[in-house]
Amino acid sequence: MSDTAPIQHPRWLTSGDFTAAEEPFALFAAWLDEASRSEPRDPTAMTLATVDADGMPNARMVLLKGADANGFVFYTNKTSQKGRELDAHPKAALVFHWKSLNKQVRVRGLVEHVTDAEADAYFASRAKQAQIGAWASKQSSPLESRLAFEKAIALYAAKYALGEVPRPPYWSGYRIVPLRIEFWQDRPFRLHDRIEFRRETPGAPWSKTRMYP
Repeated sequence: MSDTAPIQHPRWLTSGDFTAAEEPFALFAAWLDEASRSEPRDPTAMTLATVDADGMPNARMVLLKGADANGFVFYTNKTSQKGRELDAHPKAALVFHWKSLNKQVRVRGLVEHVTDAEADAYFASRAKQAQIGAWASKQSSPLESRLAFEKAIALYAAKYALGEVPRPPYWSGYRIVPLRIEFWQDRPFRLHDRIEFRRETPGAPWSKTRMYP
């Protein structure tokens, strides 16, 4: 007989009553794990919303590359439109929608850069062609033709044909440090379940509120 005690999962994980969760990160991890088994493509896809200098909102899909108690991480070219907007207005919102589960998570929070070590480690894990693409693409800038882009790809492919591809200095990651996280689950007749976790500052205790659908 093993001396190892069985893992005691929180009641809300085993019962399915997500509204009983007392903090958001374990609940998000459980939902993401569930989505990874049910979504046909890209369970880490999320909408990222930013604002430009005029306060006009922008939204686009990006891929989550890390999630823990520190926040939600994605990587991009810092000179891209989203990079410029995040640097100028370091607040953002995220939306995850897993259609196969009828579940959604909304995140609002502050934005910070990941460390160089984190960016280096993730860049090194990418496929070489994707690394070369990061050098070749002037993301969000006008492109005169597809041929011009393909020439740039060929140029950097030749330059880095041997050895490792270094991370471009303008390519890094952003972390959304959440102040609000809302979990939504579909119910019949639009009588959905919603709970929101909120805190005033990073590191502060979370409060939880059940919301009308």
